[in-house]
Amino acid sequence: MEQEQRLQLKKYLDLFVRRKKIVLSFVLAALFVGLGLYLVLPKVYESTAMLMYEEAKINPVNKLSPEAQAKTQEMVATLTQQVESRTSLEAIIKQFDLYREARQKLPMEDVIDLMRKGAINIIQSSGQGAVFKVSFDGSEPKKVMQVTNALAARFVEENLRYREERATETSAYVGDELKLAKEEMDKKDALMRDYKLKYYNEMPQQFTSNSERLTALQDQMQKNRDSAQGLERTKVLIQEQITLRKEALAGQLAGLGLPALGAKGIGGSALPAPVSELAQARQQLADLKLRYTEDHPEVKRLASKVAALERSAAAQDKKTEAAGGGPEAQSPGQLHDSQLEQLVMQLKKADLDIATLNQDNEALKKQVDQYQKWLGMTPVREAEWNALTRDYQQLKSHYDQLVSQNLQAGSAESLERRQKGSQFKIVDSAYLPEKPVKPDFKKVMLGALFAGLALGGGLVALLEVQDSSFRDVSELEAVLGLPVICAISRIRNELEVRRERRLAMIWWTILALALLALLAVLAYLYRTGRIIV
Repeated sequence: MEQEQRLQLKKYLDLFVRRKKIVLSFVLAALFVGLGLYLVLPKVYESTAMLMYEEAKINPVNKLSPEAQAKTQEMVATLTQQVESRTSLEAIIKQFDLYREARQKLPMEDVIDLMRKGAINIIQSSGQGAVFKVSFDGSEPKKVMQVTNALAARFVEENLRYREERATETSAYVGDELKLAKEEMDKKDALMRDYKLKYYNEMPQQFTSNSERLTALQDQMQKNRDSAQGLERTKVLIQEQITLRKEALAGQLAGLGLPALGAKGIGGSALPAPVSELAQARQQLADLKLRYTEDHPEVKRLASKVAALERSAAAQDKKTEAAGGGPEAQSPGQLHDSQLEQLVMQLKKADLDIATLNQDNEALKKQVDQYQKWLGMTPVREAEWNALTRDYQQLKSHYDQLVSQNLQAGSAESLERRQKGSQFKIVDSAYLPEKPVKPDFKKVMLGALFAGLALGGGLVALLEVQDSSFRDVSELEAVLGLPVICAISRIRNELEVRRERRLAMIWWTILALALLALLAVLAYLYRTGRIIV
């Protein structure tokens, strides 16, 4: 196996030796072509600027700030679209007079697309998401540097403008939402206030106090009924005492031989005026004592009046006795009894108290009916109130959230207007490129070398396939099927030898001169700056 490999390798070496002139000629020609191609192709220079995204140091936790709403990668992508927009790139093209020839042949949209896809390159660092590079390719080094710096500056400017616009829009939107929410809250509050004012006593919050008040009113009514019943019983007793007193006075009059007096003659309206006035004063004094103390001015005044009337009545009695000679001489119309008078006054007072209690009960009954009506309507009002306030808590929570967001949005807007928020910073400005990135001299010449070898090798292989002569003994034995006993080498005369040597010398001389010329041209072009390695 190793023997076969050696034979195969020897075969290729022999082939190269026999055909070396073809291969070397193609290689040399390819090098010349590669050099010409390098000189013909336009030189493309590239300049790069590095930018870094610095987060805001003031108020970094604001949820409505632009950096809180978008990641760095998203912001870079958004700003890239803005920087590469038609308006932005057209301004840069006109400012630096780029693609002069292309603008004469193509519309501006195609020129912008050519610049966007072929010249601008934005690379975001994979390890550091906040750092990225902006590069630009062109044929003029100075313009390439200027355009790269302009693109980097556009990133900074567009970021500031984008952040300010976004903060302003966010603040305006939140403000509008807050205004709408406040209007809804005001309407809801007004509706709830009007409902409370209209049905205040029927609200569930008043149920306990209404129940307690109703119980107190019912207790008061029951006390009034009990008092009225007691007065009725007292009235019956007073009437019995009046009857007994009248019967006693009638017996006394009968013993004196006087006619019996009617009801009006005893404690009735036929009594003298001082007695009637005294009775009324006593009744008023008794009523006042039920409500006031002995030190009340009105009580003192009536007490003085009663005392004066009593003195007047006593003086009248003395005059009567002196004129008529005793009680038997009194006329029937002037006879009176103080005990009977008091009983009559007590009876009238009982009637008055009973009437007062009945009036109080009528008023209390109206209040009880009102409170019972309020209590009966409480479940209805509770259901209506729950329906009215079902979404109030959510609306209030939404309103409170909008108030907080409005404050945050205003803070973020103020921060962006003062340019204190997160922003892009140019870490490394674009530099003046000294050598082109396209075409690469080494790559072009290396490609030409491989192309020459490939073309020369292909031609040698083609010639070798078409050559039917035998170069090896094994090939001859394989074809004829006979062993080869001996081999006779080619016999050349002296003239042929000299001619072959002369041709070989000429060829090698031409090859050497061509190689020297190539090296001289390379050296000259390198010194003049047309070749940049």
